[in-house]
Amino acid sequence: MSEVTQPVGGSGGPTAVVVGGGLAGITTALALADAGVRVTLLEGRPRLGGLAFSFQRGDLTVDNGQHVYLRCCTGYRWFLDRIDGAALAPLQDRLDVPVLDAAGTPGRRLGRIGRTALPVPLHLARSLATYQHLSLAERAKVGRAALALKGLDLADPALDAQNFGSWLTAHGQSERAVEALWDLVGVATLNAVAGDSSLGLAAMVFKTGLLSDPGAADIGWAHVPLGELHDTLARKALDSAGVRTEVRTRVTSISSDENGRWSVQVPGEVVDADTVVLAVPQREAHDLLPEGALDAPERLLEIGTAPILNVHVVYDRKVLSRPFFAALGSPVQWVFDRTEASGLREGQYLALSQSAAQHEIDEPVAALRARYLPELERLLPAARGADVKDFFVTRERTATFAPTPGVGRLRPGARTKASGLYLAGSWTATGWPATMESAVRSGVSAAGAALGALGRPRDHLLELFEEAA
Repeated sequence: MSEVTQPVGGSGGPTAVVVGGGLAGITTALALADAGVRVTLLEGRPRLGGLAFSFQRGDLTVDNGQHVYLRCCTGYRWFLDRIDGAALAPLQDRLDVPVLDAAGTPGRRLGRIGRTALPVPLHLARSLATYQHLSLAERAKVGRAALALKGLDLADPALDAQNFGSWLTAHGQSERAVEALWDLVGVATLNAVAGDSSLGLAAMVFKTGLLSDPGAADIGWAHVPLGELHDTLARKALDSAGVRTEVRTRVTSISSDENGRWSVQVPGEVVDADTVVLAVPQREAHDLLPEGALDAPERLLEIGTAPILNVHVVYDRKVLSRPFFAALGSPVQWVFDRTEASGLREGQYLALSQSAAQHEIDEPVAALRARYLPELERLLPAARGADVKDFFVTRERTATFAPTPGVGRLRPGARTKASGLYLAGSWTATGWPATMESAVRSGVSAAGAALGALGRPRDHLLELFEEAA
């Protein structure tokens, strides 16, 4: 039999194993360790960060995909503070999204979505009134739909079963309004078009991001490679907290004994602990759950997944003068300048984030190149004649859970029926779509539940526990 070991982090006191080193697992481990629990974090990949990571491509440091967060993402902002990374992923002073219409007439191709310091909902009034991608009648109807959305009760479970697209149609939204506003925001946050999205999740996104506080939707993103935040700085924080972190260590099974102690099996070792948190994707969690841990474990397999495609283009010169923009009238969705973050010294590196990419996720690189390079030239005149030094794609086929109507009833909470066993991950019942914020909140919830059962203090996370509840 392989060696039985204990989590490190001081002698005595309760012990825990966290399975999975993404944002949910890192958050859980830090929250437990900060309360005096001895924690072991096990990750099968060679690095931490889950699906928000970086890799090397020659001299470039490349993020697998563009990730952003909003000022209302209090969980992820706590995470950045906890790993001393907030200064490396700053927020805009004030929401400002340039929106380029590839099919627009000259002089009317650029619109903006922004806000003022006025109270909600007046903070968006000026932006909506001048948003030239919609007609005056469409803008008025958008305002009325936003007020109707603000009036929805997010605690009403009936919302989860309804279709956001149908709700928008019933509230007078044209196809153009859906494309130029609702899907512009919704596809990037939900990873689905309105017609494929739960009204409950969509209402949560728009109410929280645009209709809760004037600055709630201000955008932040990493100005360094994601790996510097989610792997390097996260590992440093874990080490400082006394967490034993093991990468390239895949858990094969978990089991409990008659005394309620847990054993976590990895190749060549068994790690013994009082508490186990499974912070892995839903299908992996399903395969590791012991019998009886959930009433209907098969529901985890019913939670669908949705892909995200990222297109990476390196030009020999600067072709984009702003840090990012969103596009209309084009297959291009969101474009970010990653030149400085990647370490590129000459030319410009643009990353295209293509959500809800079911129809493109498996297309050959040559086909994607033939589609996206001409589209970038349509959107960015400076790209015409520029030399393309590199073109490549990254694919996350199961980037998020699919936010389809009815998915809410499938998402389990942090607690299981097995004493000392908890779940974390953006796919659990956080109330949020599959975002970095949802992942962090799930870790907070799992740690809170575990600390409560262990009789350990959780005052250090009290505010986050209240918001995540």
